Amino acid sequence: MDPVVSSPKRIIGRYTGKKDGPLLIVFGAMHGNEPAGVLALEQMFAMLEKEPTNNPDFDFNGRLVGLTGNLKARKKNLRFIKKDLNRQWTLENVEKVKTLPLDELDPEEQEMKELLEVIDAEIKDFQPEKIVFLDLHTTTAFGGIFSIPNNDPESVRIALELHAPVVKGMLKGIKGTTLHYFINENFKEEVVAVTFESGQHNEALSVNRAIAALTNCMRTIGCVKKEHVENRHDSILIEYSKTLPRMTELVMIHPIRPGDDFEMKEGYKNFQAVKKGDVLAKDKNGDIKAETDGVILMPLYQKQGDDGFFLVREVGVVVS
Repeated sequence: MDPVVSSPKRIIGRYTGKKDGPLLIVFGAMHGNEPAGVLALEQMFAMLEKEPTNNPDFDFNGRLVGLTGNLKARKKNLRFIKKDLNRQWTLENVEKVKTLPLDELDPEEQEMKELLEVIDAEIKDFQPEKIVFLDLHTTTAFGGIFSIPNNDPESVRIALELHAPVVKGMLKGIKGTTLHYFINENFKEEVVAVTFESGQHNEALSVNRAIAALTNCMRTIGCVKKEHVENRHDSILIEYSKTLPRMTELVMIHPIRPGDDFEMKEGYKNFQAVKKGDVLAKDKNGDIKAETDGVILMPLYQKQGDDGFFLVREVGVVVS
C-alpha cells in the first residue's frame, strides 16, 4: 500500500487497493477554517492501514486520495485568504490558472492550480474508469448535517446513501463550487461529485460524522464491501438525522455584497423552521426577512462569506 502523508501537506494520504475500482478523491478544508474534513481523512488513512491486519478478509477496491483544499487559509484558520476557493471552480478560472505561472496568480488561484495538478497526476497514474469527488465541509451554525448533490442522478443516489438530509437545487443559488466543475462534461472519465456538511466547524462530533459519511461513500461506490462496514457508521448519521427531512430543495438565498454590513440574527441553527416575514438578519438597508416559509441552512456567523443564509423546504424523494 502507499504510505500515508500527513497534513498540512496537500496530499493528506493515499490508499490503493489490490483490486480495480473507482478513484475516490476527498477534499478537506476547501475552506481553511473547517478542519473536520482533514482530521477525518487523517483518521481514515490510519484505520485503513490497520484494517488488513485486524480483518484478513478486508478488500479495498480502487484508490482513495485525501487532499487539503486551501492550505494557505488552513494555516491561518481563515475561510479564505483573498476569495472563496469554493466559488472559483468555473471553466474560465480553471483555464486561467492552468495557463498562467504560479507567481501571477492570487492565493486561491495558486491553491486551485496545485489541486488540479495533483488531481491530473492521480488520474494519469491510476487511470480509473470512474472518479468520485467528495467535498467535506462544516458550517458556522449548529443543528444539522446534510448532503448536497448536483443534478446527476448518481450524485443524488450517493448523497442519499450518506444517511443525512439531501439538499437539492443549491447549484442554482451559488456558482463555482466543486459540484459545478467536477462533472462528466469536464473529464474523459465518468465523474460524480457530492458535498457533505458534517456539523459545526469546531464541534468534535463533526469529525466522527465526516468519517461516517466517507465510510458510507466508500461502501456505496464499491471501494469496500457492505459486510466490512460497521453499523455504527450508519447509526451515527441516522440517529442524528432522524428528526430532519430526508430531502429538501432550495427556495431562497441571501447573497452578501461588499459593504453590506451583513449581520445574522443570533440564535439560528441549521434546519430551524422560519415563517414568511420573520426577520433573519440585517444590513445597511435594514431588516432582512424570510421570503417564504421554510427551514434555514448555513446562517452566517463569521465575517468571511458571500452567502448570509439559505432557506429550503421539504420535498419527496425522487431518484431518476
